[in-house]
Amino acid sequence: MIASLPSPSSGVLELGPLSLRAYGLCIALGALAAIRFASSRQDRRGGPRGLVESIAWWAVPAGLVGARLYHVATDWNRGDPSFADEPLRIVRIWEGGLGIWGGVALGTAVGCLVAAQKGARAAPQSGEHSARPLRLMDVAAPAIPVAQAIGRFGNWFNQELFGRPTDLPWGLRIDSENRPRGFEASDTFHPTFLYEALWCLIVVGILMAVERRQRLKPGQLFALYVALYTAGRFVIETLRIDSATQVAGFRVNELVAPVVGVLALVAFLLLGRRQEAALTATELEAAATTQAAEADAGPQPVSSTAASMAEATVADEPQAPPAAD
Repeated sequence: MIASLPSPSSGVLELGPLSLRAYGLCIALGALAAIRFASSRQDRRGGPRGLVESIAWWAVPAGLVGARLYHVATDWNRGDPSFADEPLRIVRIWEGGLGIWGGVALGTAVGCLVAAQKGARAAPQSGEHSARPLRLMDVAAPAIPVAQAIGRFGNWFNQELFGRPTDLPWGLRIDSENRPRGFEASDTFHPTFLYEALWCLIVVGILMAVERRQRLKPGQLFALYVALYTAGRFVIETLRIDSATQVAGFRVNELVAPVVGVLALVAFLLLGRRQEAALTATELEAAATTQAAEADAGPQPVSSTAASMAEATVADEPQAPPAAD
């Protein structure tokens, strides 16, 4: 039986002459893992190679900026010193403080803009229909919680964002200087960072299972990701005891999570009712080029041909005007 979970003694990893902030390292590793995962999913769908990586160059930094701005906006007058007292704290991301809501919102918006631009410039034979924003959002849907799961371990290194005191065998030991006021006598707390990391991995599994078993419309998988994540985040948020902005007696994220979750469910239902449009002329040309190449290469397995036909029959936008996502 494990008596309790330990916390790292320092948030800095010493590698010879190098000192790495563990928080930033976890964020970076999470982003790299998500990009690799999403890229492999896009490759299996027959999209242009390198598309995910080229979009990530813009979407990942935008996500970090959005996450930081959300945290700063909702905690502007909190802390000692606060952001209002010391604005330079805004750029010290390694100290912690990223809001997932702002990160997903701005990262997704920038990613969609870049995807739409690249899709408009793509050559007919490149399969540009796979670069449409809603399709790429679905590609990224199970990859984003992978990044979240890995990034949450940065909170472990910083000894932050834990929950109420607990005597459970997986309680997290927190050093006395990192315990909130009023909880100085408690030694172990709920490891909410770990709860969220595990929930994110469960979300990945659910999304992959649903994608295999159900034929979803473009954008629905991403909406399902948001709905699932917010459900778990709401429960976890009720366990946390760290200082946070409150509205009407509730932590701000206790209000944001259900609102975003409901909007995601509405989006899931509305996207499911969209009519499937025919492929555009350039997309039909791309499909014909692909089929001609397959014919030159020889007979293909039935399952591969069926998958190609299924991919060619699904579209996420009306024919006119283009790039409506």
